[in-house]
Amino acid sequence: MKKISTTIQITICICTFKRPELLKRLLKKLQCQLTEKIFEYSLVVIDNDYCETAREVVQSFQQISQVNVRYYVEPEQNIALARNRAVVNANSMLIAFIDDDEFPPENWLLELFKSYLKFNADGVLGPVLPFYEEQPPNWIVKGRFHERPSHETGTILSWTQTRTGNVMLRRDIFDTNENMFKAEFGSGGEDRDFFRRMIKQGRKFVWCAEAPVYEVVPPERHKRWFMLRRALLRGKTPYNQNYASYAKSLFAIPLYTLLLPFLLLVQHHLFMKYLVSYFDHIGRVISFIGLDVIKDKYITK
Repeated sequence: MKKISTTIQITICICTFKRPELLKRLLKKLQCQLTEKIFEYSLVVIDNDYCETAREVVQSFQQISQVNVRYYVEPEQNIALARNRAVVNANSMLIAFIDDDEFPPENWLLELFKSYLKFNADGVLGPVLPFYEEQPPNWIVKGRFHERPSHETGTILSWTQTRTGNVMLRRDIFDTNENMFKAEFGSGGEDRDFFRRMIKQGRKFVWCAEAPVYEVVPPERHKRWFMLRRALLRGKTPYNQNYASYAKSLFAIPLYTLLLPFLLLVQHHLFMKYLVSYFDHIGRVISFIGLDVIKDKYITK
């Protein structure tokens, strides 16, 4: 690996909304990141709540931590606008995004940075692993409902394999306004839309299996209603709204209607997997005909 000056700066960006207890845990973990003296890092916290519910947590952290942290407010509840405000206030060569309900091991940022250098990428993504606050029911474990696909380090990713929950990006990607996150994706999906557009431009994003973060999974996410509600919300995201997707859903809904009773008799985790997919398709069709059965500014992950 070529020698890198310690002047390399990385900004870790956190967008938070009414979750001060999770933000507090995340900030504590972020102050202990290893650097091997090949880069320096700072933090930017974007409070996406006009009531500024994260201000006290950030101010308390500023008093005890040697890591520089800056605090800004995006008053409009819109995750795309919050990410854009983070980008605008990140004066560094690289930007790392991590969600407020996640926390990293101490080598997280270092491994992302090493992969960025090794693969000469425009961005590096890493795994998001579940961290259960309480032991989940067996059907959730068997169904792997909170697990996401992983890949070999160096794998070049398609846009369908991307997200911003664990990623390091070149800051200069955002020098063009057209490359910012789109406000119409304020309820979620802004990350996949961003990566879809960037990959179409020819930019390269790779995987780093050695840089996981852990996503806190509270007990309410074990509930069936939570999973089904989330599936309905996913249908509202703009990247899901095209005629090919609608046609697929119109074909899948009657097929799943016939299949689900049989799965219920076989294995509960299989039944729930297909039921969640069923609600994905229903959400897409409902969105197409203009109904808004669930109003929510954020799609809960």
